Amino acid sequence: MSGMSVPEFGATWSASLARVSEPVLREWLSFALEACDAADALAMAHFRREIATSRKPDRTFVTAADQAIEREIRDRISTRYPDHGLAGEEYGEAAGDAVTRWVIDPIDATHNYIRGIPVFATLLAVEHEGEPQVGVISAPAMRERWFAWRGGGAWNRGADGERRISVSRIAALEDSQLVYGSSSDARASGLMPGFDALLDSAWRTRGFGDFWCYTLVAEGAAEVTLEVGAHPWDLAAPQVLVEEAGGRVSDIDGVRRIDAPSFVASNGLVHDATLRRVRETSGG
Repeated sequence: MSGMSVPEFGATWSASLARVSEPVLREWLSFALEACDAADALAMAHFRREIATSRKPDRTFVTAADQAIEREIRDRISTRYPDHGLAGEEYGEAAGDAVTRWVIDPIDATHNYIRGIPVFATLLAVEHEGEPQVGVISAPAMRERWFAWRGGGAWNRGADGERRISVSRIAALEDSQLVYGSSSDARASGLMPGFDALLDSAWRTRGFGDFWCYTLVAEGAAEVTLEVGAHPWDLAAPQVLVEEAGGRVSDIDGVRRIDAPSFVASNGLVHDATLRRVRETSGG
């Protein structure tokens, strides 16, 4: 490798981001999968049934299931790893300066969940020294689960068994399937002036939204996804999944971070072209 630059995406590059040993990564993964088993049971116990729902200060909805799932996961982490930090959508941070931190989204796509749409999931990730190491996305109503760990690859476990997944090798935007969250939010944000032009340049576009966009990229079913207004708990697990599948993630300026107001995930090959197009103004 001497004298050769290493691209900031790809399975080998992702494996280099491991900050702990393989046995520790596998232990964290096993724990995360067990925690998601419990989360799945709680989510399905309330799905398509009457459930207490309220609005948060930002006007987004939260359900009793969101709260129950996050409490369950936090309790499990605190019991098993009392020195680890926590960051969750519903109950905030605890021991935020800990070297190891778990990031929890109890129900990603809560609005889908409320309306009886089966596209929702629990997202659980663990960071060490600020670098996400393990990610699990568990979608019980879809009967699918995606998971990844640094150096271990990206995986899907569904009705057809367990299989390793990887991003596509499509290298041109005009041949790409592009999926996204909210088109109105993207336009209103002012962060993506070239959003419509980007959609026009792609072979096919669909507004699937939420976690499913990232799993589609990781599985090679789509080449790029982008959204605005996400939070670290929305992005930590998908980041590990996409990167271990061989893809690339960044904000629209190309900076690799999960605390930015914009987020782009791709197969890596169309990433730079996507960023250029979505940043262009109409006169650019």
